[in-house]
Amino acid sequence: MSIRIDQWLWAARLYKTRSQANQACRGGKVQIAGTAVKPARPLRENEVVEIKQPPIVRLYLVKGLAAKRVSAVLARELVEEITPAAELLKLELARRDPLGLVFAARDRGSGRPTKKERRELEKLQEEKIDP
Repeated sequence: MSIRIDQWLWAARLYKTRSQANQACRGGKVQIAGTAVKPARPLRENEVVEIKQPPIVRLYLVKGLAAKRVSAVLARELVEEITPAAELLKLELARRDPLGLVFAARDRGSGRPTKKERRELEKLQEEKIDP
């Protein structure tokens, strides 16, 4: 048995609406085996689905298939999150650090950063992420 990936993403409650799941697939945010998938791609059990949710990529193992949206309790049986702890740590750091947004610290009206400023900001961010 197989099911469309956009239907499964919606049924497993990884996206709030089916159209959001469809748009994520069309936008290249959903991948299987390193390749972007179209919304109609058939999905099978035991496949690993990668979903890009900046600043990290989440990994999900397909444990079950459902064509219809199910309750949150049953949805937990359809999917298992296998995202590495290092990725989740990056997400936690980004949530805790309000200055993680590079442009939030810039003065309003100062325009885009120059190439030199951008490189300096990226260097600072790398130092924050790699303790």
